[in-house]
Amino acid sequence: MIKVLIVDDSALIREVLARTLGRDDDIKVIGTAADPIEAREKIKVLNPDVVTLDIEMPNMNGLQFLEKLMRLRPVPVVMVSTLTHKGASETLLALELGAVDFVAKPNNNLSGGLEAFGINLREKVRAAAASDVRGRALQTVAPKVVLRTAAAPNGALIAIGASTGGVEAVRVVLGDMPADCPPIVIAQHMPPGFTARFAARLDELTSLKVVEADDRMPLQVGHAYVARGDHHLRVERSSGQLKCRLGQDDLASGHRPSVDVLFESVAKAVGPMAVGAILTGMGRDGARGLKLMREAGAYTVGQNHSALVYGMPRVAFEEGAVVEQAPVEMIASRLVAALNKMKSAA
Repeated sequence: MIKVLIVDDSALIREVLARTLGRDDDIKVIGTAADPIEAREKIKVLNPDVVTLDIEMPNMNGLQFLEKLMRLRPVPVVMVSTLTHKGASETLLALELGAVDFVAKPNNNLSGGLEAFGINLREKVRAAAASDVRGRALQTVAPKVVLRTAAAPNGALIAIGASTGGVEAVRVVLGDMPADCPPIVIAQHMPPGFTARFAARLDELTSLKVVEADDRMPLQVGHAYVARGDHHLRVERSSGQLKCRLGQDDLASGHRPSVDVLFESVAKAVGPMAVGAILTGMGRDGARGLKLMREAGAYTVGQNHSALVYGMPRVAFEEGAVVEQAPVEMIASRLVAALNKMKSAA
């Protein structure tokens, strides 16, 4: 049984969340709090497995509370966010501070897919309960090795897939990549309205030029392309050049964007000139596509059991889709080593 504490200043939202979470037998709401001060006391007494947290609240901002919580008493947190530009920016900051995931808050009249919202919320709470937040808080960061070049032949490509916990994991990998690396394509499970801000945040924090992918956008060295929310991202070769292709065809592996869809397209269009990484996330999206990449001659790496949610990388490892596993801090160096090897063999 997953014990959940709901923290939100709106009595209506607290009621909706409690009713929504209580729909399934494996989740139990053990309490609610109207602000972080009340939440702090209830966490001490009730010891929840997961906390859902609003950002805009009286007495203490949700982000300030999250920062204190992760420092003093790490517990899995799912943010309940507004679908606005400001909400997207604050949500990404919350994920950097240690929140496991987020859901977009239902709108004011509570219409527009309350059933879908409930399914999504319960899924995120289960993933949060399975995450290793305390282990991540205790991890010591290895001394950073500066990667000076990712020399690779023309036409090489890096593909990355992630889900729960992936915002921070992708940031770590991209932050370690040299500015001369081949184009990077990224499928991160994220709804519309958040992927543009995610790309902009990565652009601020890394030496790469990071953008939200557009259809037919040519892939350039030193650039990274984030799959647009609610769109599949594929790579195709057109007139001798690699380009992004966006589509809203059916969900694949339960997702759009799907990591499987991206990796499968990379296997077909780039083959042995690609390298791929599968990072933290719940479920199995990406394992099939990464195996196709490996079978096409690509180097593939999976985040090891230090992942916040060792789901997608575990399935990829068990199905033989990865050449090796590594902690997230070592993923970039593994990809760069494979690219350098490719260059020297060319």
